[in-house]
Amino acid sequence: METVRLSRIVMMLTPELFPFLKRNELELEIVLVNGFAALAAEDAMEIIQYSIYEHQKDAQLH
Repeated sequence: METVRLSRIVMMLTPELFPFLKRNELELEIVLVNGFAALAAEDAMEIIQYSIYEHQKDAQLH
């Protein structure tokens, strides 16, 4: 088990997405059950999508 910031996942596996994420999203702590070494790019995309959803689900649209 390993805890990493979302920014590390993005920079290592999907750096092209880095400019599209907000600072507070990049600072989210993510717990990886099998550790960072076992993480694939597809897993990273799923984690990023879920993290954005969780962060924005309570936001109100104007």
